[in-house]
Amino acid sequence: MNFYDVAVIGGGAAGMACAARLSENKNLKIALIESADRLGKKLARTGNGQGNISNIEMTPSHYHGGGARLAGKIACGDPYEGAKLFNLVCVADERGRIYPAGKQASALVDSLKFTLQKNGVEIMLSSTVIKMKNKGGFNFELSDGSQISAKYAVICTGGVAQPVCKSHSPYALAQNAGHTVTEVYPSLVQLKTDTANIKQLKGIRADCVVTAINDKGQSAKAHGDVIFADYGVSGNAIFSVSPVFAGAKGEISLEFLPDITQNTIENDILNKKKLGYPASELLSGTLHNQIGRAIIKRVGSDNPEKIASTVKNFTLSVTGNMGFDYAQVTRGGIKVSEISDELESKLVKNLFFAGEVLDADGDCGGYNLQWAFTSAQKVAEAILKRL
Repeated sequence: MNFYDVAVIGGGAAGMACAARLSENKNLKIALIESADRLGKKLARTGNGQGNISNIEMTPSHYHGGGARLAGKIACGDPYEGAKLFNLVCVADERGRIYPAGKQASALVDSLKFTLQKNGVEIMLSSTVIKMKNKGGFNFELSDGSQISAKYAVICTGGVAQPVCKSHSPYALAQNAGHTVTEVYPSLVQLKTDTANIKQLKGIRADCVVTAINDKGQSAKAHGDVIFADYGVSGNAIFSVSPVFAGAKGEISLEFLPDITQNTIENDILNKKKLGYPASELLSGTLHNQIGRAIIKRVGSDNPEKIASTVKNFTLSVTGNMGFDYAQVTRGGIKVSEISDELESKLVKNLFFAGEVLDADGDCGGYNLQWAFTSAQKVAEAILKRL
């Protein structure tokens, strides 16, 4: 049986980051165990492939779940804290989203892999931990039949959003160690809606302020892209408000032309009526023609006030979402009340957790990766202090 100082289980953003930070101590023997055939599969796709790793506006209000307080405490220091893991120049865009300057998420994976390989971390791919036993240290049985042991164990198995391996639960090891897992939901995900008024809009993108309210009275608001689809709506503004519908239904309101007043829109419609525009074209040149026609068809008249009001408040009933396969992140996870502020299990000594596997999730815009990277660093620093 091979012995390691630390076994990091999960080769995603948090697992790679934790192993990389630990490997700065060249005397440590570290194993990084990943069930997929390569490291960082989800990380390589983040931010539409551009690698949105953090955000300038790093405040606790952007975190949710039972671990929101702890996530805010750990992640909301220096917004570039996670970026320090990479041998890359990172910059913020006009919305405060932090990216590698080259705008390639794959560069994040490559940078961490370089550090891991340079520092001698043993990477075990296509390998799943079947059993973990605690006997004054940790013994692990792997899917290929081999066994290893380690003094410290770090579980970074992620959530169930965009699963890279569907053959096992990311929470099984924690549950077998006595930990509780909350109910989990897809988050930062496309929304299914009533499509009666948007059937003709499939594939069209619009800049909107989106206001969401669920059937429990919870609400959220975001400004950004909305993309119409045959099932409902997508886009970054939709992802941002989607957590409101975790385990709930409700309604969204799309405000088209957020920088133009309703009165201005009404006057524009009146002018077009005077010029003899047909009713279906009264928003021509003001909105995308198909969106304008859909609004006027829904109103069912050429009344300027009603049309302008609908431009500012185009409602859609939310009936569900596209599920975990499409979600960017999981809402819910291992109960953080069972975890110390150093992210160590209160039930099992020397067992740590980092990233999405915990019941803490962030808004769209780099908050989840900042949590993954900073929680991983927090764990690594706690272990390094004990050596």
